[in-house]
Amino acid sequence: MNPHFQNRVFPYAPYAEQQPGCNAMARPVVIVGAGPVGLATAIDLAQQGVPVVVVDDDCTLSTGSRAICFSKRSLEIFDRLGCGDRMVDKGVSWNVGKVYLKNELLYSFDLLPETGHRRPAFINLQQYYVEGFLVERAQALSNVELRWKHKVVDLAQDADGVTLTIETPDGSYTQRAQYVVAADGSRSPVRHMMGLEAHGQTFKDRFLIADVRMEAPFPSERWFWFDPPFHPNQSVLLHHQPDNVWRIDFQLGWDADPVAEKQPERVIPRVRALLGDDVEFELEWVSVYTFSCERMERFRHGRVLFIGDAAHRVSPFGARGANSGLQDAENLAWKLRMVLDGDAPDTLLDTYASEREFAADDNIRHSTRSTDFITPKSAVSRLFRDATLRLAKHYPFARTLVNSGRLSTPSVLDDSPLLTPDESPFAGALVPGAVALDAPVRGADGKPGWLLNHLREGFTALRFCSTGDTVDALPIPTLAIFPAGGLGAVAPGVTGLEDIDGLVAQRYDARPGTLYLIRPDQHVCARWRATDAAQLLSAVHRATGFPATTHAPHAAAAA
Repeated sequence: MNPHFQNRVFPYAPYAEQQPGCNAMARPVVIVGAGPVGLATAIDLAQQGVPVVVVDDDCTLSTGSRAICFSKRSLEIFDRLGCGDRMVDKGVSWNVGKVYLKNELLYSFDLLPETGHRRPAFINLQQYYVEGFLVERAQALSNVELRWKHKVVDLAQDADGVTLTIETPDGSYTQRAQYVVAADGSRSPVRHMMGLEAHGQTFKDRFLIADVRMEAPFPSERWFWFDPPFHPNQSVLLHHQPDNVWRIDFQLGWDADPVAEKQPERVIPRVRALLGDDVEFELEWVSVYTFSCERMERFRHGRVLFIGDAAHRVSPFGARGANSGLQDAENLAWKLRMVLDGDAPDTLLDTYASEREFAADDNIRHSTRSTDFITPKSAVSRLFRDATLRLAKHYPFARTLVNSGRLSTPSVLDDSPLLTPDESPFAGALVPGAVALDAPVRGADGKPGWLLNHLREGFTALRFCSTGDTVDALPIPTLAIFPAGGLGAVAPGVTGLEDIDGLVAQRYDARPGTLYLIRPDQHVCARWRATDAAQLLSAVHRATGFPATTHAPHAAAAA
């Protein structure tokens, strides 16, 4: 184990609110839970100027690797939070997966076959590293308080905020908050305190995770076996992690004894059957798990907002748990900031719930289908799976039916009320509700960079221009995209960028005059072939949750 991160203990400290007679003001946001999702939310809010308190009943990082697969979208979120390079530098990058039946390779697939992307499809990185890097980033921000060994034991809401009762080694105290973000995991004590439940399906199967430290010649790819000879009638998944650690997931079946299966005398023979007798290895961490696909009916309950595993859970196939939680965080943070600053109505937070409930349903649907394919529970399902696998070696159409875990991609929030529908035809995937795509660009200083790095914390307009155009200011910050070598003159408030390889225009199906409106969480919320300032402000107005009959006085300033 990495001694710095796995043995790290954060000190408990008392705070002003614990002093007798303290009349501390309500904090804007209290986040319950210092896992990846809670920390990401705190950093995002703090970077936008919102003071945040994070309380956690523990004082260490996660034990064992746990969530390890972080998607390209999550890396882009980490970039915006100021710690993407650390994640990628430490993580194991991969784009390729391989699917085996018994000991035969059926096919391989590339999740990022095209060039011109800053980040890989995925990195593998132990959760304790992710949490550690996020903690260090949060500690560097003066408006984040991390309170370790501060356990929420009760809460009560009223019209103006939430009162939390928090237990510490020095006794209990109360903390007021305007809003509470419950990021306290799948068992969510906050959810139980409020008498709320998550509903869904628990799958009757067990899997063994074995983190194995070894020197191995395997490439950094995702390998998935159906019915391998070293573990017959079950499935196995192999991933490479940093520090010469390899994650191996063994399907065990529902009848397996979870206590017995964690014992080294049961784990080591399974690992040796896969690796062979000549490979030296040591066990670093072992766990047996079952899994569920479930969610709360609603993610918002007054001034308490549920996020990550506290709001929804999926099976591990497809890496949709932590990645969808990070997308929750980026969706919620900008909306909370705008509501707190008076730049949007409180009802904007309802769209956090509706958008991420929609995304949770999307993830649960994919995850359930993956689980049903990997672990068929009927003779008909098994027959379909086995026939599909036999066909997949020779016929590409069958490979689209093989489901060893549809790997996480951001949900397209195409039913959101915050979107402005297209008025003109566009090609490609960047419909309103989709996440903006990255591509190489060059600034006026001649230095190459990446498009997403130029997006602001607020709303941003992408304006596609002709060579040498003079670009006037719009009511919101604007990126003027010029063809390579054709940078023109830009007004204050406009940043000129060259489309180095033409990939920005290609990915956005853009021509001169095309304009995209990008939300603070880097989702497309409107696009036009031609538009004016009034249409642009109307779309910002809509995207910040104001009713159509009212005026949004802060829309331009908030953007």
